[in-house]
Amino acid sequence: MSADNLKAMFFVECEELLEALGEGLVSMETGEADNETLHAIFRAVHSIKGTAGAFGFDTLVTFTHHYETVLDLIRSDQLEVDADLMRILLRSSDILADLVELARADDPGRPEAMDQVLNTLIELSGAQKEDDKAGGAELAAEPMTFEPLAFDPVGLEDSPPEGALRYKIRFEPGRDFFRNGHDFVRLLHELSKLGPVECTADASDMPEIDSFDPALCYLSWDMEIETEATEAEVLDAFMFLEEFCKIQEIPADPPMAGLDALLPLTEPETADVPEPPDPPAQAEAPPPEAPKPLPPDAGPSGQKAAPNPSKAPAAPEQPAAKSTPAASASAPAPKQPMLRVDPERVDRLINTVGELIINQAVISQRIVEGGFDTNSDLMSDLDDFQHLAREIQEGVMAIRAQPVKPLFQRMQRIVRETVDALGKDVQLITEGENTEVDKTLVERLADPLTHMIRNAVDHGVERKEVRSQAGKSERGTIRLSAAHRSGHVQIEISDDGAGVNRPRVFEKAVENGLVAADAKLTDSEIDNLLFMPGFSTAAEVTNLSGRGVGMDVVKTAISALGGRVAISSAPGKGTTFTISMPLTLAVMDGMVVHICGETMVVPLASIVETIRPNEKDIKSIGRDGQLLFIRGMYVPIIGLSDMLSLARPEDEPSGGVYVLVRSEADDLVALAVDDISDQRQVVIKSLEGNYGAIPGISAATILGDGRVALIIDTEAILAQVRRTGTEAA
Repeated sequence: MSADNLKAMFFVECEELLEALGEGLVSMETGEADNETLHAIFRAVHSIKGTAGAFGFDTLVTFTHHYETVLDLIRSDQLEVDADLMRILLRSSDILADLVELARADDPGRPEAMDQVLNTLIELSGAQKEDDKAGGAELAAEPMTFEPLAFDPVGLEDSPPEGALRYKIRFEPGRDFFRNGHDFVRLLHELSKLGPVECTADASDMPEIDSFDPALCYLSWDMEIETEATEAEVLDAFMFLEEFCKIQEIPADPPMAGLDALLPLTEPETADVPEPPDPPAQAEAPPPEAPKPLPPDAGPSGQKAAPNPSKAPAAPEQPAAKSTPAASASAPAPKQPMLRVDPERVDRLINTVGELIINQAVISQRIVEGGFDTNSDLMSDLDDFQHLAREIQEGVMAIRAQPVKPLFQRMQRIVRETVDALGKDVQLITEGENTEVDKTLVERLADPLTHMIRNAVDHGVERKEVRSQAGKSERGTIRLSAAHRSGHVQIEISDDGAGVNRPRVFEKAVENGLVAADAKLTDSEIDNLLFMPGFSTAAEVTNLSGRGVGMDVVKTAISALGGRVAISSAPGKGTTFTISMPLTLAVMDGMVVHICGETMVVPLASIVETIRPNEKDIKSIGRDGQLLFIRGMYVPIIGLSDMLSLARPEDEPSGGVYVLVRSEADDLVALAVDDISDQRQVVIKSLEGNYGAIPGISAATILGDGRVALIIDTEAILAQVRRTGTEAA
């Protein structure tokens, strides 16, 4: 594998590790973190540091070294987590993410706030010398160095230092251990720097001479070390072996959780806890098949990794119960193996499946035109083909689907940065993070959500003193949620702020010439003025608002993705923005309709029902308008032929079929069409890239007979009606 491919894999792993880091820090901030969460946070930072060092990303290694040192002090109860420390940890994760992106771009630069955050980490870890306190930036600029030393077998026999902890390690490298350039002697020497090591080789997997391959590794090792070093320093000896080796700690009595925990084998004594019996002089290692392999991300038990000796340990039976797999119902389950695939390959596969669906429609059309009996074996086989094609399509789309969790975690950072800039106290609560959406949608939603989150912090949530006067908690809350709704994904951004100041919005709209001063607008219409281009209620221009760019950009970006955004607000209680998006941009279910000799598709997700009413149910209103009376209510009729400027042949009468659709504002309208022929799954083809934007049309598709059918944008049709103030029948 080339160096470029290895780097690409490193950055993909960094994305996953940063996601785990962000998730763990949010749990810490909300007080929901346990020991396993702390271990997961530490492992994420430690793993990034280890591989970054292999690629020579010195700045990244320097920062992560001090970051993990602080995390290790927290795990060993030497640092107490308070609001200030939590803020430093969160800012450190932001800097770490920036450093990864800079490394990906081969940019030697440094994030703007890195020196300040790094100096704080150094002070917290106690690693800064007195004479360097005035020059922390210079210390931060120096890369980490690793100086290999010659192997000295005599060093293994040195007496253990006073107060050392004792560890047992089971090291089981894979067969490719030597092929990948690793050397156990160097590993042993690195470990011996921390204290005396006893090592025993296990050759039980050695094959017969006729099948022996000298390039492969058949050995495993059992090691014991006594050291005053921290867990992080012990783990550093194994930092470059995680990808190729299976490393497992030998269970002791009581059993221990794994190498990642590296629990001390000796417990500090107290007057209240009886001293356990002396362990045997030589712990017997179980046969190679006895230990159960740990998954790569398996965490330690709930026990502290390096307890503070000044604190009394828990009762003996408690650690045993926690670390015994059979007694722990909440033990972490093995992680499912992941297969990384080039996104371009997935896109090609999706395009091929799209062509398969079109081909299936063509075959169906040909069979229908051939006049085959609907109960024939051929039609039955065709139905099976249709079901199979749909299952393949759904399976392929699931490959490209991903949870919105990374996107939501990115919004946590946006809130932190905006809060720091404005001096407000706001928390972000996320819900439905595991809701899966097409990867393309997740990537393209980042900018609109960023605008909306900043808007909620800047304009939505009040300052502390204002909230206190209103009887609210000083800390504002923004909720970001995602859920599947009727074939769509719905994302909501809500705040508990003051709500939309409608008199101010209307006044500003009049000043900007957007509405007449005597216009009578509903609350909903006033709220939607926020989406008009150039509209802003900010009194002054800042880095966050007042430039007339914001919510109109949000609406444009979401509309380009086939989505819609709506707003609802209650004075004094807050505002909610609702984004409705398709689950994918590749396929959709639609109803095939005919209008003036043209074949078109109406998205099935927006259709409530179809109806062919009696003449008495059609009522005229005004000069050209018509209403459809259905179940005790009147629904406006929209003639699609007029809205889309379609010319009707003189010899072709208009049909009397209506498709009831529901708009974003929960309004019902009836689309007048000539006929309905089918309901099918269609492959979406973009018009903007191949032709251009067409008002009222969102995309196109290819039908079974080879013809191109336009897909109607129902929301755009309704918006056009509202703008012109006309309703054509």
